[in-house]
Amino acid sequence: MTLPPLPPGPVGQFTDAKDALACLRGIYDRNTGFLRDRFTAYTQGDEEGGPNRAHYPYVRLTTRSSAAVDTRLAYGFVGGPGAHATTVTRPDLYERYLSEQLTLLLRNHGVPLEIGVSDEPIPIHFAFPQGLYVEGDLPPDRLTRLPDLFDLPDLARMDDTIVNGVEDLGPDAVKPLALFTAPRVDFSLHRLRHYTATAPEHFQNFVLFTNYQFYVDEFIRLSREVMEPTDDPALAAYRAQYDRFVEPGEGVTHSRNRGDAPNDVAPKLARMPQMPAYHLTRPDGNGVTLVNIGVGPSNAKTITDHIAVLRPHAWIMLGHCAGLRHTQRLGDYVLAHGYVREDHVLDADLPLWVPVPPLAEVQRALETAVERVTGLSGYDLKSIMRTGTVATIDNRNWELRDHREPLMRFSQSRAIGLDMESATIAANGFRFRVPYGTLLCVSDKPMHGQLKLPGMADRFYRERVDQHLKIGVLAMELLREHGMETLHSRKLRSLAEAAFQ
Repeated sequence: MTLPPLPPGPVGQFTDAKDALACLRGIYDRNTGFLRDRFTAYTQGDEEGGPNRAHYPYVRLTTRSSAAVDTRLAYGFVGGPGAHATTVTRPDLYERYLSEQLTLLLRNHGVPLEIGVSDEPIPIHFAFPQGLYVEGDLPPDRLTRLPDLFDLPDLARMDDTIVNGVEDLGPDAVKPLALFTAPRVDFSLHRLRHYTATAPEHFQNFVLFTNYQFYVDEFIRLSREVMEPTDDPALAAYRAQYDRFVEPGEGVTHSRNRGDAPNDVAPKLARMPQMPAYHLTRPDGNGVTLVNIGVGPSNAKTITDHIAVLRPHAWIMLGHCAGLRHTQRLGDYVLAHGYVREDHVLDADLPLWVPVPPLAEVQRALETAVERVTGLSGYDLKSIMRTGTVATIDNRNWELRDHREPLMRFSQSRAIGLDMESATIAANGFRFRVPYGTLLCVSDKPMHGQLKLPGMADRFYRERVDQHLKIGVLAMELLREHGMETLHSRKLRSLAEAAFQ
């Protein structure tokens, strides 16, 4: 017998994060279970009992105190008196995340958390976490009737007004606890599965983006090697921190360094997705994910729009760029400390006058990783790496235009590298409060007669790609070792900020 959904309204108040999280999960499981059962009945011809509606759970904190709290951490507290709330989805997926956020709120404010059922309906598509395409087997007449009996996804209810800081809030309005509402999160979780051919559950807290298949090939090789046993005790300890390697199509290779490993699962794909993702996972979620975003700022914005709802600890762009200085050589590294944004895909979300600053923690990790992998340091490091401004454009064939205008802009901005993704990745990291960084490798020098041609590219790839990918993975491991307290910088938080990380 199907349990009826819990109606909108408060359910209880909690002073323990574990109990609050259990209540959130209970509401979510009951209400989504009701929708799944009713939809199954509908596919079998049962239209009784409609319309079928259930709602997301919410968490609310109300405080009347303006007393100062411990703000050394960049998140975990509200900005002042009033009511602060957010709707919640997938408490199973976000268990560790929600547990931390709720614990911090209780510790910092000393008032109970209210858990209840919101008035935000759950679209029937989002009641199926595994991404069931609910219309697939419905005949046309029943498909037409679907909106009369179930709530469907509504784009008007899942925009980015909160994260963009343009939400219209009056003085007495309930303020957001989180940057994303539950429908916005659900939308992105389903998009991630579509674009990457892996489930959101596999994504790790440290994400590398690349625009070349060569980096993917090396990440696959490295990850499979990490899964293999070794007689070296130090190497075995390193490899044992990772438990699985997950590829598109849900193919899983299990670590042979962690006792009895389950059988591996071969990936099942008829074709590769638009932006395939690969995950070197840890049990705590602090492993490394690599996504091949392809070429261009549109893909870069699309994938970061969706990965952002997973609240990763950092993302870094590893790719190739055009070197703009005569003194640069093919294979030199470019560590971005500033960006010229001519990608245009974020102009409406993040005005061009907003600076995208370098983040010291990420910059130090990348530089240290380059030192360790190359064996160079100090003054010698300057022989292969330059720190400077990267220009990102949306015109791959900019070389075919009159050179005078772009050359003037490159000179005025002091740019040393040119690509099509890095500023987009960094700007969306700034917008979504996700620490970001960029390390590029010079693959051509179009203004100096060294074009990206097949023979030149092959030699460049052979010499550098292995080293570059290792630098990126090591940088992520260094960020993890240094701790989240220093990584999540307050410089990414706005004036009136949501409490959740």
